[in-house]
Amino acid sequence: MDRILKGFIELNKPLVEKNLKEHINEIAGPSILKQSMWYSLNAGGKRIRPLLLLAVLKVFDKKEGEGLPVASVIEMLHTYSLIHDDLPCIDNDDLRRGEAANHKVFGEAVATLAGNALNTLCFGILARMQHISDKNKIELIDLLSKAAGVEGMIGGQILDIQAEGQQLTLSELENIHINKTGALLRFSVEAGAILADTTEEQRAALRAYAYHIGLAFQIKDDLLDINGTTETLGKTAGKDLINDKTTYPALLGLKDAEKKLQEHYTYAIEALEQITMKDSLLHAFAKYILDRNK
Repeated sequence: MDRILKGFIELNKPLVEKNLKEHINEIAGPSILKQSMWYSLNAGGKRIRPLLLLAVLKVFDKKEGEGLPVASVIEMLHTYSLIHDDLPCIDNDDLRRGEAANHKVFGEAVATLAGNALNTLCFGILARMQHISDKNKIELIDLLSKAAGVEGMIGGQILDIQAEGQQLTLSELENIHINKTGALLRFSVEAGAILADTTEEQRAALRAYAYHIGLAFQIKDDLLDINGTTETLGKTAGKDLINDKTTYPALLGLKDAEKKLQEHYTYAIEALEQITMKDSLLHAFAKYILDRNK
């Protein structure tokens, strides 16, 4: 991992996790529900999405601390999606981040409601932020509702479920992952752009960067599902094959899937070059996504 990126993650990841804990502690609600929510939030993870937002602030010389509430919201939404993904009615997985899936510990009903609670909590946190303008606050709430909802992550998840057992085209496969995986990654970058008060040109370039790292992230996930182990990944390896899903390696073959991964990485870097950020922290993040082993 790039030395500067490593230092950035070591500094900011604990701050994100501290902020997550503070938000859960502030909730007045049933103890078992809070336990279930915190169980999955505290189960580890790379925190790529919230850290991407903070990285955008960093490269535009803004204070990362001002983005912590939004960074926490992104991780909560991502975690809610993982809790629901693991349920028997969706992907039916017993493991997540090397630990028992939420529903294996708390039962399906509590796990479902914990996911719902994390989802709805996000919008309250955004609405109550005092340090940003009402205009930016409304834009963030609107953008997140699209990224996480029917037009984004949830819409992509439905397409993914419907595609099981089907032979997809590359265009159809990309459409699933532009939404299921990519939407929240794009929100992470674009939310950072909003908080950093970037120009429209800068925002468009960052949006293109996020689009391509979102697809790169999914292709890498597909490759790791084949090449990784359950112990390394922290979830069941080979699950895509078990669920009869079309993946990039299944559709293109391993060699061409690797080539497609490199292609999206290159496009992401070219997007950064448009705003003279080729060698920035965001470049290092794209390389990290390319090279990760879990």
